[in-house]
Amino acid sequence: MAAGDYNAVRNAIRKIIPQASYDDGSAGPVLVRLAWHASGTYDKKSGTGGSNGATMRFKLEAEDEANNGLEYARKFLDPVKKQFPWISYSDLWTLAGVVAIEYMGGPDVDWKPGRVDDVDEQYVPPNGRLPDATKGEDHIRSVFYRLGFNDQEIVALSGAHNLGRCHGERSGFEGPWVPMPTRFSNTYFKLLLRSQWHRRKNSVGVEQYNDEDNELMMLPTDMALVKDPKFKPWVEKYANDKDAFYKDFAAAFGKLLELGVVRGPEGKAMRQYARAKL
Repeated sequence: MAAGDYNAVRNAIRKIIPQASYDDGSAGPVLVRLAWHASGTYDKKSGTGGSNGATMRFKLEAEDEANNGLEYARKFLDPVKKQFPWISYSDLWTLAGVVAIEYMGGPDVDWKPGRVDDVDEQYVPPNGRLPDATKGEDHIRSVFYRLGFNDQEIVALSGAHNLGRCHGERSGFEGPWVPMPTRFSNTYFKLLLRSQWHRRKNSVGVEQYNDEDNELMMLPTDMALVKDPKFKPWVEKYANDKDAFYKDFAAAFGKLLELGVVRGPEGKAMRQYARAKL
């Protein structure tokens, strides 16, 4: 394949999303999580972290507890990288998240190529920058404000919990948020508002919120969205207006994927910009 044929890469990513032996038969949700976590290490004050560099290839970031399970996503994408060796890992991981969202019925997310990979772990951001699901609204704001997001964008991005499930052996939490975790929708927001949630300890002893039938779950950070008076109106809006949620999610997710990417005149990312600020 010719270098720069991103449509061919997109098609190859679509082919690896069905995974019969993986969660709910789909790699889609974990590919979205990979793109999210690869980007969510950004710090706007120092200019460090973010999607540029693909630093999760290195041990320090790969073994951050918040990234447990993402080795599956990286492995799923290995055949695509072998087929298209010219694409950087940082472009591949972020593009995979975009393709997965679209594949699962979500909105089109703006994506630009040009990220470059770091060659060693010298500039791996410190662990602890990703959200801690056991915490409340103050922690959520601390993490997302550091990234440069406002309250509306925080709630929109939280809608990614329409996808996937938690695993006790990875995060300590267990179960899916919604009944159809491989289809993008605004069901997450509807359930937050309309279901009865009960705080319980799961099978590994971690407190989470479960519905009446003990089939679905919410994290403490999810429940913070309906407890906080500034977050809750956005939850209500997105529960009642799917189009508004899709539009706002696409904008916020596209912004997330650009964190840490400073482009030169031809669109290629400049790694030295962040390094100069260290």
